[in-house]
Amino acid sequence: MGRSAVFLDRDGVLNAAVVVGGLPHPPRTANDVVAMPDARDACRSLRLAGFMLVVVTNQPDLARGTATAVDVEAINRSVRKMVTVDDLRMCPHDDVDDCHCRKPRPGLLFDAAAEHGIDLSHSWMIGDRWRDVDAGRAAGCRTIFIDRGYAEPPPATPTRVARSLADAACFIIAQRLKEAS
Repeated sequence: MGRSAVFLDRDGVLNAAVVVGGLPHPPRTANDVVAMPDARDACRSLRLAGFMLVVVTNQPDLARGTATAVDVEAINRSVRKMVTVDDLRMCPHDDVDDCHCRKPRPGLLFDAAAEHGIDLSHSWMIGDRWRDVDAGRAAGCRTIFIDRGYAEPPPATPTRVARSLADAACFIIAQRLKEAS
């Protein structure tokens, strides 16, 4: 059996999404990044419980030409300064690119699992959108949907719905302890 991991979406999970018209968007620059208040402690708790942490994020604004690679990389660095994670994987494509890595496809999770020896069946995906939950489920992970109240349909079948990253982390750790006993 490989390592257990928690895959985390970036915008809306680790840092605040910019909500416009009820829909979430990434911050434009690193100066616009606002940490979710529970991100640091929740990630620390998950790491102490033995989970590897991997950020998996769609950044289609790169393909759309509305964000630069320099700005997106600066945002990623800012997020990595806020929380300690083992890896950060990013899809720079849009839906029309039909790539394997854009969530809801599980390519980012599969690639990280292959590189780091992650057992996906003992891992979790935490996200704030249906794409995150669907990607986690397609990869064979259990999933947690953090409901931020966006003006879009929620995912159909997450393992759990949480109020926050802290709530999700507590549930995952409790599940691990229950399974170990």
